[in-house]
Amino acid sequence: MVKNVLLGAGSVALALLGAEAQAQPPKAAQLSAAIYRDPPQDKAHPARMAVLHIPTGGVEINGIAYLASGKGPHPTVVICHGLPGNEKNLDLAQALRRAGWNAITFNYRGSWGSPGSFRFAQNPEDLRAVLAYLRAGATADKLGIDATRLAVVGHSMGGWVTAMAGSQEKGLAGLVLVSAADFGAMGRMDRPALLKHMADDMESLAGTSPEAMTDEILGAADANGLVAKAGALAATPMLVLSSDDGLAPQTDALVAAIRKSGGTKLRAVHVATDHSWSDKRIALEARIIRFLQPLLER
Repeated sequence: MVKNVLLGAGSVALALLGAEAQAQPPKAAQLSAAIYRDPPQDKAHPARMAVLHIPTGGVEINGIAYLASGKGPHPTVVICHGLPGNEKNLDLAQALRRAGWNAITFNYRGSWGSPGSFRFAQNPEDLRAVLAYLRAGATADKLGIDATRLAVVGHSMGGWVTAMAGSQEKGLAGLVLVSAADFGAMGRMDRPALLKHMADDMESLAGTSPEAMTDEILGAADANGLVAKAGALAATPMLVLSSDDGLAPQTDALVAAIRKSGGTKLRAVHVATDHSWSDKRIALEARIIRFLQPLLER
């Protein structure tokens, strides 16, 4: 009987240990708790969301603010989506908020219900308008934003937008490019191949067509190239993440050019996953939070 009780107790203990092990993420010491754990609730200053209407180019584009708990003001990350933007990285926005950052998402003019017509050349302008909006005293006070600690994360076309606008912005805390496309390099593609790419899944874009988008890219290859922006990006902390989507050579060229320009605040990592990081979402969040966290603590 005693032996059976001990065996039963041992089985329960093993079951509890197994459940505890399953509840812990792999290599937990390497992950921010924000990846897998909600922060304590702050009833006086709770986490919340706010709808934004951001002026740019004579219209007001749509945005959402994921605002961190705590009195603030908080450092803030702007997340730029790609083309057309099916992957908006909202899981990343939530993880960043749990880590103590405000996260801002927005839709470029002519995309996903934002007014206006979609144009590639407008997208970096829209990001700069978002940054100006967040820095404005009334907005910063209302949303609890530390305007001296703004960072930008861009995925795919959003990575190009991040680098293009980032090369003109002074004082950004950091830039993150995720599987970024270089529209300068794309502007040297064969027109039929590029047209075929532009014709795929563009229902969420207004006031444009695959032909118009193709012509815009082909006509602005020199102006849209990222390598030419390397010198202007060299002083900004950057994390460049590439994947197995065929775009890695484009960001490899940018990384090499930044380093050649004297950039020492650059980290580049290649991960074997698809363009949307479909099976590496936690790894993506972990890498970005580890990169940004020292900026939060300064």
